[in-house]
Amino acid sequence: MDPKTRKIQFGIYPAALCFCGLLFVLALDDASNCLSGLHTIIHAEGALITDYIALAGPGTAFLNSALVTLSALFVFRLAKAELSGSHIFVLGLMSGFALFGKNIFNLWPFVLGSFLYAQFKGEPFAKHCNMGLLSSCLGPIVSFLCWSGGPVQFLLGLALGVVIGFVICPLSAATFQILQGLNLYNGGFACGLTAFLVVPILTALGKVPAGGLWWSTEYTRELALFLGLLCIALLLLGSFWGGHTKENWSSLRALLRDPGRAPCDFLKDYGTGAVLLNMGLCGLIATGYILLIGGDLCGPTVGSIFTIMGFAAYGKHPRNILPVMGGIALGAWLLPELSLTAPAVQMAALLGTTLAPMAGTYGWWGGLLAGFLHICLVMRTGAPVNGLNLYNNGFSGGLVVLFLDPILRSVLPHTPKDEGSPPASAPLNQQEDL
Repeated sequence: MDPKTRKIQFGIYPAALCFCGLLFVLALDDASNCLSGLHTIIHAEGALITDYIALAGPGTAFLNSALVTLSALFVFRLAKAELSGSHIFVLGLMSGFALFGKNIFNLWPFVLGSFLYAQFKGEPFAKHCNMGLLSSCLGPIVSFLCWSGGPVQFLLGLALGVVIGFVICPLSAATFQILQGLNLYNGGFACGLTAFLVVPILTALGKVPAGGLWWSTEYTRELALFLGLLCIALLLLGSFWGGHTKENWSSLRALLRDPGRAPCDFLKDYGTGAVLLNMGLCGLIATGYILLIGGDLCGPTVGSIFTIMGFAAYGKHPRNILPVMGGIALGAWLLPELSLTAPAVQMAALLGTTLAPMAGTYGWWGGLLAGFLHICLVMRTGAPVNGLNLYNNGFSGGLVVLFLDPILRSVLPHTPKDEGSPPASAPLNQQEDL
């Protein structure tokens, strides 16, 4: 391990632990109800959209987020993974989705499945641990089966989670080759394909989740203050990181010219200071958007913002997320059946930035078009799987790429910013990080 990689390796754990500590502090606001609230979260279906803040209170929701984030760190440690930008986005995603859908119970069958796949292939668990964690986006399937029947169904629910965690590893590698890094939530696309097979089978067997909408609106001011202070702290930390303020901002300017096409690692390519600055800026933009449209800061939107901030180490930055967000907002404004402040539309505007590499590769208008198509599509793809795939935006984003990328490649005389394209021989472990 070279000195730079070693420095990154031993810097991520303390930073992540500090973030977990902050989440635990937020949980103390309602410490007396946390245990009963955690029981409620664990036994909930968790299908889209289940805001754990509305379901069990903000303290319990942040406690679950802290526990899930610590679990991800434990998995990395157990796998002896060499940490990089891809692990930061996994941490951001896990902590975010632990506010709506993932919990300390339903993630483990998928991790076990990825571990068994590594053993089956005779490969290091470090190669597949990211995908094991990401595939827990199908955690609502496990929760639904485990808690809606007797002991036999409980065991079947756990077993199905293990099987899904096993098969997602090779499936995600294949879908990465198809999408060529233009959909940052490649794991969401692979899990979406799996859900489109599994959920109809469950429905045919008479297993249909109750569904419903849990969405809190009363904590926007407090959560805006929290996110604002967090982003400002990241900007200050990034500015003065290593005592090289000019170098950090110079590296950020270079980062903003990156198409963001996976596999990419902003942490190794541009340094910790630039990534911290990027995280702060992306977080402020996402938070500002929700406040500007009069939306709600709640479990799903704060979780989506955490996800964007995590991907600020792996593909997303202000220049490639803004066009996509603009295209989604434009679609929601133009289409009569949509509203900018509808819960699903608010989430789509944030999580639709999975298509950021489309803007980075084809320019702002390519991102605008991708965002417009995404909002038209994402509002339809959740229903067939009864909301049991938490990464619905990742699945829809993959469909947009499959349709739009070949067309743009054929009509353009050249790809404007194609230098970010992943090589055809990209290492398999990099592909499976997604």
